[in-house]
Amino acid sequence: MEEVTSSVEAIETEAGKILEEGRSKANDILLKANEEANRILSSDLLVDEAKLECEQIINRAREEADKKVEESKRKASEIRTDVEKVEKIIGRMVSNITGAELG
Repeated sequence: MEEVTSSVEAIETEAGKILEEGRSKANDILLKANEEANRILSSDLLVDEAKLECEQIINRAREEADKKVEESKRKASEIRTDVEKVEKIIGRMVSNITGAELG
């Protein structure tokens, strides 16, 4: 009977060790899973930050492009005005030289 009791105790002890190893492995797996989840969440934040930065860059580029367009329109208007002035001066010069009135 002692042998049976010893065998049962040995089996219980071995089962306890196996159970403890299982718990330890489960805790390791959970720890690694939490670390991976944190890495993924942190990665998502980086992606969100990158998306925000991209949007900001695009917005700044659009603003700069709009400014350049407005500046180009202003310069084009100045050039048109200058061309009109030159045309008038040329017309007067031709009138003075030929004595004819142009347009």
